[in-house]
Amino acid sequence: MTHNLVHRLTEIQQSIPPHVRLIAVSKKVSIEAMRVVYHEGLRDFAENKLQDAIVKQEKLRDLSDICWHFIGHLQTNKAKKAIECFPWIHSVDSLKLAQKLDFYAQQALENSIIFQLPQVCLQVKVLPDENKYGWSVEHLYQDLSSLKFLNNLNVRGLMTILPLGLSSTQILSAFQTLRDLRDRLQNSFNSNFDQLSMGMSGDYLLAIEAGATMIRLGTKLFVP
Repeated sequence: MTHNLVHRLTEIQQSIPPHVRLIAVSKKVSIEAMRVVYHEGLRDFAENKLQDAIVKQEKLRDLSDICWHFIGHLQTNKAKKAIECFPWIHSVDSLKLAQKLDFYAQQALENSIIFQLPQVCLQVKVLPDENKYGWSVEHLYQDLSSLKFLNNLNVRGLMTILPLGLSSTQILSAFQTLRDLRDRLQNSFNSNFDQLSMGMSGDYLLAIEAGATMIRLGTKLFVP
């Protein structure tokens, strides 16, 4: 298992530019497998369920330089715990959630539970998809004025998950749409609004072509 996993990781790393951040999606992945890729130099791990992540974080507490990313749908009643456990939250998918996270981030900072602003991405549906959460482009523009008042979050960029069944041409076009939207919104936030979290195991090369700065790979890395 170890040899094959290291081989897959090496192949992936050779296929992506050095400026693209490889995030290992470790949901349903064993602690052993996570330790293998950690010892090969990987430091970014993503989870999509809060309770599962907390268990893994406890078991991997000795690996103190892991950077944890939350990528799943986050209910507002779990926002406080998410702020305490995740330096990165990619899936901020509504103004209500963003404001809750901002509130709890302020508390956590004041009480020294965390020591820096949480890094967040705004989840956008660049194509209609009733199975996905996130802002439509139109609704994101409507909420911009309110999002600018999130003083306790570092809004770093945009994230998307595309609908299933798209052609390569459609996938590339959708990723380019997200990149163009990020570029248009940069002046609305700050100079750090530079991240594009897009691309998973089946489409990450197209995402990189379109300008992804972070890719989220699970199956490609962990499944033989």
